[in-house]
Amino acid sequence: MSIEVNNESAIPVDEKALLRLATYALDQMHVHPDAELAIVLVDEAAMEQLHVQWMDEPGPTDVLSFPMDELRPGTEEAPTPAGLLGDVVLCPQVAEGQAQTAGHSTLEELLLLTTHGILHLLGFDHAEPAEEKEMFGIQGDILVGFAMKERRRRT
Repeated sequence: MSIEVNNESAIPVDEKALLRLATYALDQMHVHPDAELAIVLVDEAAMEQLHVQWMDEPGPTDVLSFPMDELRPGTEEAPTPAGLLGDVVLCPQVAEGQAQTAGHSTLEELLLLTTHGILHLLGFDHAEPAEEKEMFGIQGDILVGFAMKERRRRT
């Protein structure tokens, strides 16, 4: 996988953990190893500007996804073709507030948001109840599987 993580925010972030998660998530979704993904972390002002420009909504948000080649999940037998998956843009400051509300770490929130953004790049949505159930189920499976892998890596 060609995954680039670029932290343009003032908040220190475990970029290697985001990279490991993204690699794991793309592998679980059977995305071609030559697919390209960018994860960019920005401050609240930059995120607000993107939010207004692309979603016509005020204020910063937690995550935005910008798909490129409209790749979709593959299967073990037929992985997604190589291509530009797109960009996931995260705002650590917004994630930090959400993490406090949820009762977990900012890193855990950023991992969740990264997974969420990747699934949007792969065509998943949560506008309808059935779509939400499917997307959030896959998101949960990826996060649990990644947490288990991380525990094994540390021991």
